[in-house]
Amino acid sequence: MTKIETKAQYDWAVKRVEELLPLVNDETPRDDPNSIELELLSNLVADYSDAHFALGEPSLIEVLKLRMYEMGLSQDSLAKLVGVSPSRLGDYISGKCEPTLKVAREMSRKLNIDARIVLGV
Repeated sequence: MTKIETKAQYDWAVKRVEELLPLVNDETPRDDPNSIELELLSNLVADYSDAHFALGEPSLIEVLKLRMYEMGLSQDSLAKLVGVSPSRLGDYISGKCEPTLKVAREMSRKLNIDARIVLGV
């Protein structure tokens, strides 16, 4: 097998990896058949997972809502924290507009949000 193409193949490969894990450890020689099979199947499973189950990067809207929840902030208190009006913050959360560079910096610093997410890059 050079590539996992179906969910059934993926499920089989995951099950086989789980069977092989107890048989291979750091002391197992690299040329051991179980070690070779485990490495090959693990790579195939990882490739399939990346292609079919990748989550992708979160959006600014998702992260703002999460930070509000995590920090116990209302929309008004979050707006005050980043220095914008509650209605402007509402525009950011609804996706009607994007923050200015100055506001993006404040969001990144004060909410500990990766700048790439805030800037959408």
